[in-house]
Amino acid sequence: AGPVQVQLVVPMAVVFAPGSVPRDLPRPLPFRDVQEMEISVNLRSSVTSRYEMRYRSTTAQEEAALAAATAREADAALYPLQDTTLGSLTMYVVPETSSLLPQGINVYVGKHRSALLRAEGGLAALQARLREVTQLMSFTATSIAAALSDRVPDGQLGPDARRSLKSSLGYEITFSLLNPDPKSHTVDWDIEGAVNRFVKPVLDKLSLVANFSVDSQILYYAVLGVTPRYDKESSSFLLSAHSLPHVINPVEARLGSSAASLYPVLNFLLYVPERSHSPLYIQDKDGAPVSTNAFHSPRWGGIMVYNVEAPASPQASLPVHVDVDMARVMEVFLAQLRLLFGLSREEVPPEFLLESPGNEGLADWELDHLLWAHTVENIATVSTTLTSLAQLLDKIGNIVIKDDVASEVYRAVASVQSAVTELSLGHLLAAFQASKEAVTCSERAFFDPSLLHLLYFPDDQKFAIYIPLFLPMAVPILLSLAKIVRETRLRKKEPTKMD
Repeated sequence: AGPVQVQLVVPMAVVFAPGSVPRDLPRPLPFRDVQEMEISVNLRSSVTSRYEMRYRSTTAQEEAALAAATAREADAALYPLQDTTLGSLTMYVVPETSSLLPQGINVYVGKHRSALLRAEGGLAALQARLREVTQLMSFTATSIAAALSDRVPDGQLGPDARRSLKSSLGYEITFSLLNPDPKSHTVDWDIEGAVNRFVKPVLDKLSLVANFSVDSQILYYAVLGVTPRYDKESSSFLLSAHSLPHVINPVEARLGSSAASLYPVLNFLLYVPERSHSPLYIQDKDGAPVSTNAFHSPRWGGIMVYNVEAPASPQASLPVHVDVDMARVMEVFLAQLRLLFGLSREEVPPEFLLESPGNEGLADWELDHLLWAHTVENIATVSTTLTSLAQLLDKIGNIVIKDDVASEVYRAVASVQSAVTELSLGHLLAAFQASKEAVTCSERAFFDPSLLHLLYFPDDQKFAIYIPLFLPMAVPILLSLAKIVRETRLRKKEPTKMD
């Protein structure tokens, strides 16, 4: 694949509250500074990150907002005053003694695109801290390497790099309720209400990234492919961590075909165990019970086991009516959805406090995090697709490239160039949209039907097909041609009679 050379530019404002300005600033405020870092992915792809910082003092309005009682209130008051373009960041530096940040917390990351930092020591210490926060809020070397995972040697990536989904123009989400034992349980779940209440706000926020469609189904008599182990001590059934991979295949056969779908399908399954295997608990690798009673499979989806209270008296009439607590279920499924999109919040230093995104499911900066990664991935995908297409066309000598295919290729190239340019200007949204357009055009060109049939009919195959058809006709034609040639020769040899 062709070389990918991208410069990711993050526009940043570093705003000093009174009493927080480091003594060793190189020149008086306001001033600009640029920091560049090379993200080494592999030999063919070079990605540079460039933080364009504007250092300045707070305005009167910002100062008033920072006088709030808590960091959360300050964050809400500062939001209307800051640059909210996608991919930009605002860092507010507050004095060391500020009571805005709780004890032991030096960095507060808000719901939008800003953070509060406690001033400490000189400029060098501040810049190191700034670098930590900006990487958390925009992109890290690992998130970019994971986006380019198809181009990175396997050994260099962490185990999580291949967990998140590939960039796509759309995703299909399917919620399935599995009731293997309808004779014992009648299960009701208000999936429509739950999707509107819990899932829709998240998908509305993600609608910038891709199109989503959501559907749901109830499957009866669908059992897990693994028989759980009975545990006498807890008088319950257990699924051990190493048996979990075997649970998915048999269930997947019942889920309906995802092969017919254009887009990646995410499956979220709620499994109500049959009466003979209740209650059922999932164990982790160390044999401890998993608190959510759920597990997820990278790039596929997640499964949650939902135990039903056993009826108090054995004579109770069956089937037992079960009303699923959708809030509990959706909390687990949304956490799994975040994992599948690579938005997990595990690797945060202890002195960082991250505001929970609330019912939107993800903070503005997390959305940017996705857009940075997907833009780089799209650019790499297009360059791979177009390179493959060029190599293919080189091999087929007699190929006719129609104008519309050519124009799709030109548009794809122009869109990739535009995406790279927009990235280097720090315009994340425009860059992402251009990269999406480039993917669409390059796929259309690559899978154009006019190119497809030529792949299956190389020249030697044509000869193999047509020779048997033409030979029987050709024999009499060739014989009569030979006869004509012979006769003409004889005629030439005969001397013309002279009168």
